[in-house]
Amino acid sequence: MPNTMDRATDSLSPIKRAQFGYPQAKHLLLRAGFGGSKEQITTLVEWGPEKAVDHLINFDEIPADPDGRDEFDHDIMRPLTRDERTQRRLARQRRDEETIDQFRKLRQSAQRADRKQMREIQKWWLTRMIQTPRPLEEKLTLFWHGHFATGYRTIEDSYHMYAQNRMFRANALGNFGQLLSNIIRDPAMLRYLNNNQNRKANPNENFAREIMELFSLGEGNYTENDIKGGARALTGYTYDDDAFTFDKRNHDQTIKSILAEQGNLDGDGFVNAILRSRACPAFICTKLYRFFVADIPLIPKEMPPVSRRYVSKMSNYLGAKRYELKPLMRKMLLSQHFYDPSVMNNKIKSPAELVVGAIRALNTPTRDITTLVEAMNKMGQALFAPPSVKGWDGGRAWISTATMFVRQNTMVYLLTGRLPTGFNPKGMMQQFNAVPLVRSLNDPSIDSPTRELIAADLLESILGVHDEQLSNHIAKASQKPKQAPDDPRTLTAMTTLITSLPQYQLC
Repeated sequence: MPNTMDRATDSLSPIKRAQFGYPQAKHLLLRAGFGGSKEQITTLVEWGPEKAVDHLINFDEIPADPDGRDEFDHDIMRPLTRDERTQRRLARQRRDEETIDQFRKLRQSAQRADRKQMREIQKWWLTRMIQTPRPLEEKLTLFWHGHFATGYRTIEDSYHMYAQNRMFRANALGNFGQLLSNIIRDPAMLRYLNNNQNRKANPNENFAREIMELFSLGEGNYTENDIKGGARALTGYTYDDDAFTFDKRNHDQTIKSILAEQGNLDGDGFVNAILRSRACPAFICTKLYRFFVADIPLIPKEMPPVSRRYVSKMSNYLGAKRYELKPLMRKMLLSQHFYDPSVMNNKIKSPAELVVGAIRALNTPTRDITTLVEAMNKMGQALFAPPSVKGWDGGRAWISTATMFVRQNTMVYLLTGRLPTGFNPKGMMQQFNAVPLVRSLNDPSIDSPTRELIAADLLESILGVHDEQLSNHIAKASQKPKQAPDDPRTLTAMTTLITSLPQYQLC
């Protein structure tokens, strides 16, 4: 498991081209995306670190996938029209149970349709992650989804979740201040944290508290009075159907004091006060570091010293760049610290990284996307349904006795099409080919490749490691009578064994 960082470099200086080899290029694709094939990794090595990082960072120059805007119905959970509200009100006054029941059934039917659409949106996003030519864009969208965590079960409006996802993607590598400004106007978030109930006569502090504690500053960097002021600044910030609306009648227009800022502050004034706090860039850089570099505590004094120094440098850089995220990410992905041995192969893959990474790096069939979504749910990462406003804990929380079984069963399914429940005709229609992962099969200098050599090639291709003892074990464990070392079934068995190793859970 994790290596010590005691002797790691904390340098933000770019890695030298001579130091950027196959392991470093593979690491870059794993962290700034979901992994890549041998050919993709080799291409990045030929490009060198700067061109490789710029290709990933400047994803807006790559033609975008369709955003699915026309695929999903925004009217499933529409509000009642004025006439419908009048009809329902009169029915209640008259105790017209038949009409009241019709409205109830219409609502239940809409909820069923919306839950079905939410499942389709889950499949749409997972498919997008698998197929995208812009992997960093989707990885950042996943990061912001976990950072500004919002769950469908509370919101019960699939289109609001979809619209929020599009907003994260559009601002994935933009300005954090703009993201914060967008989130206080996001219908899904306003509903999730009850700001649609935040009125000047009775301020609701839920949203203001979470904005400071979980989204921008971190615990201990604000006071209860700041929360009260923030809640008053956000009064009247609500939504109507699918759009943000500012209810001026319910907005508190008196003087407020927030984080040393004073005045008749509204939501933008609240955001600006947050952005002026020195705690904000430090907190955002810590969250980015935890997602892209290493699992560390959020509290600075509990961090490894090298991580604390590196995050401090990132924070200063982000502040100097006025919260522009693209130069910060470029700096981080090129930095010597990012490629330090203590950082590489040292993070536990999230379910998304495991599933999407296997398909993108091993070129397994996608098989049935519904099965993969359900597997991710069982592994603890249901898209659009993080466990709480804190998002997913990540790190060691991904691993338990139960999730390890699901992880391996999912890899078996991707590689063979088999499910623990038995024969799966839909999944087994597509065949996995492990031959491209094995260089020795195409090496003309080798007359009769051995199982040990093939196992070593697979280990290096899949894990990026050389381990003679382990490759011999895998070669012997996968032996079957009357099968040649390069038999597709043998290679698939070897690949399955490798993906069951603890090392495969790391990226």
